Amino acid sequence: MLITVELSDSLVQDAKSASKITKRNLSEQIEHWARLGKSIEENPELPVLLIQDILASQADVALNKLSKFRFG
Repeated sequence: MLITVELSDSLVQDAKSASKITKRNLSEQIEHWARLGKSIEENPELPVLLIQDILASQADVALNKLSKFRFG
């Protein structure tokens, strides 16, 4: 679903700068930050780096970049 939202110029500029480093487009960068912020608020007891790793792993699974590990 596409909707229009108003964002501050400073947030957009920060997201543009970060998107060049992370190789995301502007929308993907803002969406990443929103998901990260949401996860941090929902899990205040977890370290931010752990949450970032979890989100990165979920993205890898969605893109079929991971294979299942079989024990034994």
